[in-house]
Amino acid sequence: MGTNGVALRGDGLRKEYGRGDGVVRAVDGVSLEVARGESLAIVGPSGCGKSTLLYLLGGLERPTAGTLWLAGEQLDRLPEAQLARLRRHAVGFVFQAFHLVDELTALENIELPALLAGASLRAARRRAIELLERVQLSDRARHLPVELSGGQRQRVAVARALANEPDVVFADEPTGNLDSAATTEVLRLFDDLRVNGQTLMIVTHDERIAATADRLISMRDGAFVDETRLSGGTARPLSAITGFGG
Repeated sequence: MGTNGVALRGDGLRKEYGRGDGVVRAVDGVSLEVARGESLAIVGPSGCGKSTLLYLLGGLERPTAGTLWLAGEQLDRLPEAQLARLRRHAVGFVFQAFHLVDELTALENIELPALLAGASLRAARRRAIELLERVQLSDRARHLPVELSGGQRQRVAVARALANEPDVVFADEPTGNLDSAATTEVLRLFDDLRVNGQTLMIVTHDERIAATADRLISMRDGAFVDETRLSGGTARPLSAITGFGG
């Protein structure tokens, strides 16, 4: 694949679970291309395949069929060990449930991906301190997750996703467990990432998060049904987008 200007590309992606008459096709022939620096929001009713697609694109799941390129590599052909190495360097994930390590401080949680990728403690700590400043949590560096609010924990999770300067950050319902005030904190952070050129793919039911994206894709029954290009992330009514909400 020619990678100039392209962060990732999927062609004819399909993901099936089960066998025989019990086969469920969670993703059904999806093709897409995401430019470097682009932010893309995927919306649609629960169970339509949004999160499964995100996990395929980020290398957390293997497609049943189709081809997938990320960071110049064809993910669907990589052996598991090579795929794991690529994920550590090229992918950052932000989850609805934060998935922070309870026994580690905010600073240590952010350091962890860099250390696992082979960085020295000094380099990992320097990067973590920079990221804490970026998400405006320098004063919470030594706090454990239990000592942080929901919005603060999600901002730590976003900083952790950025630790290895990934090609793409994938976010799965990043505001799903947050109240309105905390959602506003995270909304501002994602908008800042978009403005600063980070490639983003976000699965969300929150139209405020979706409206910060450059492009909005609606899914239903495992397939894309609509696509809208937003004006530089400018918020706009999304109720008319097929499949949104639900």
